[in-house]
Amino acid sequence: MKAMRQTTIFMENDEFADTDIGDAQDAVDVEVSLTLRDLQEAALDNVITDLQASKLWQRFAPRARAALPPTYDQSDAPDFQDTQTEAVARGPRFGFVNVLYYFGGLLAIGAMSLFMTLGFQALGAAGLLAIGTAYLIACLKVADYFKTRALNVPAGILATLAITLVPLVVWCLQSLLGLWPPGASHSYSDYHLFVNWRWTTLEFATLAAAVVMLWRYKLPFMVMPVTVTVWYMSMDVAHALMQAEGFDWKFARDVSVVFGLATLALAVWVDIRTRRSQHSAWRQDFSFWLYLLGTVMFWGGLSLRDSESEWGKLLYAALNVALIFGGAVIRRRVLTVFGAFGVAGYLGYLSHRVFQDSLLFPFALTFLGLAVVGLGVWWQRNEAAIERRMNAFVPQGLRQPR
Repeated sequence: MKAMRQTTIFMENDEFADTDIGDAQDAVDVEVSLTLRDLQEAALDNVITDLQASKLWQRFAPRARAALPPTYDQSDAPDFQDTQTEAVARGPRFGFVNVLYYFGGLLAIGAMSLFMTLGFQALGAAGLLAIGTAYLIACLKVADYFKTRALNVPAGILATLAITLVPLVVWCLQSLLGLWPPGASHSYSDYHLFVNWRWTTLEFATLAAAVVMLWRYKLPFMVMPVTVTVWYMSMDVAHALMQAEGFDWKFARDVSVVFGLATLALAVWVDIRTRRSQHSAWRQDFSFWLYLLGTVMFWGGLSLRDSESEWGKLLYAALNVALIFGGAVIRRRVLTVFGAFGVAGYLGYLSHRVFQDSLLFPFALTFLGLAVVGLGVWWQRNEAAIERRMNAFVPQGLRQPR
């Protein structure tokens, strides 16, 4: 009842008369704990409909509130009527079957992108267009087949493979129609290896196609090639803006920071929309890959900045501390992990540069580490109250349910 709306359903033994559960008929009652997420996942698996999931929750949630003992502090009880801020489904559980799904899918994606051989490209633009188009249509057909049978993980992998084929098809079409910009590479495999502004046409086409396919299939893994494309685009746009001055890695670094911040802002917006969605198909974690790549671009570009000022380095450490706490508040571990890396890097700088000859620094750092552990103990004991207070500073759509 702390962080997840939960209700308990009691079923009398005569309700099992027409079932095959067997031993359940001998039980006086059977206690089953359900959460709103359980019902939403059942709807995602096509076990029940969205409407049935909503009606079941509306039926049983008030009973759970009524069944609370008199000594229970009702002010800490979840609001059973408010389902708008419920956490979204976090995706499939980790298991051997899913490992096989994703490993096989990544092999197929790599075969048509990173690992495309020169012999394959010897077929020419026309041959590649025919193969790429056939692959793309076949992937969508198989994704449709899996989706209708509630096999969402393999369906998402096949739809993702279809998205990764879009830049190949666009490159072939541009080459055949004579629209490929002069000075660009004539090998498609270079798209994943070299930075060049001429690839931006492929990237815009990929993003447009991904939006359409995401609306059609509504599967979270399809966001992965979108984030990779945005990463490529950040580098290619920087290359386009540096044409007059030549390549400047510092400028490219700063462009990465800007794109990272924009991607994180998009991730927050998507996160809020999915949490508020009334449709279970959209209440999945579509923002995970946006958070991941946005953090990588922002944190990576920020960490590559070599400030000569100690105040600048201290500001960098403060930003990483903000990432740690921000990730904890909105339950996004990737922000916390990268923030921890940044703080560790700053402490390493202090030990090797600023306090290199200091005897007291190791003791001070030990004290700081133990203080952090103590902070963790205090946080755990007062987590519910802290979350209630911190929720006041978090956008409504990202607030954790009480």
